[in-house]
Amino acid sequence: MQVPVLDMTGKEVKTIDLPADIFEVEVNVGLMHQAYVRQMANARQGTHSTLRRGEVNRTKAKVYKQKGTGNARHGSRNAPIFVGGGIAHGPKPRDYTQSMPRKMRQGAIKSALSALLRDQQIVIVDKLSLEAPKTKVMKQAIEALTGGDNALVLFTHGNVNVQRSVSNLPKAQALLVNNLNMRDLLKYDKVIIPLDALDFITSVWGKKEAK
Repeated sequence: MQVPVLDMTGKEVKTIDLPADIFEVEVNVGLMHQAYVRQMANARQGTHSTLRRGEVNRTKAKVYKQKGTGNARHGSRNAPIFVGGGIAHGPKPRDYTQSMPRKMRQGAIKSALSALLRDQQIVIVDKLSLEAPKTKVMKQAIEALTGGDNALVLFTHGNVNVQRSVSNLPKAQALLVNNLNMRDLLKYDKVIIPLDALDFITSVWGKKEAK
């Protein structure tokens, strides 16, 4: 599929063909959902913990006498029904990690990129470069490229000025292309991809030529 390539002012400079094996695959919504759930689950620390009745440090003395009070029989203040008692069936530390085969993860990313291109949410730019971090300049560039301010900006190693310029924008995020992931792809209205980042995507997720 041919798409226009813009400069930082939003002016079209040329057109390029995007690889069909990455940007024109059949969109598998179920696979994308599975990849998203896996990513969010793996981000959980699982350090939550509550004290159960056997772990609460309280007096072991009987609450009140067995008979004659009109109350139910109780032998410990550690019971969950008492204030300060243990928590019944409360959470304990656990591992939420989910596994997913590499080919499935790659397929999910390709589906996301194809869906974004289909919905005209991908913007290809010839290059993003700044001599120094300038939030105002980057804000103007994003607005010129997308018509808004909600965007995911991909960059390659060494492009620190772009990363720092985007970091102060509340509705935009700069993401190293090596860390491309399902959550960030689906979070923003537009995805800005410079040509050097596109080359990296093609080399990682594209078809490998047989030797």
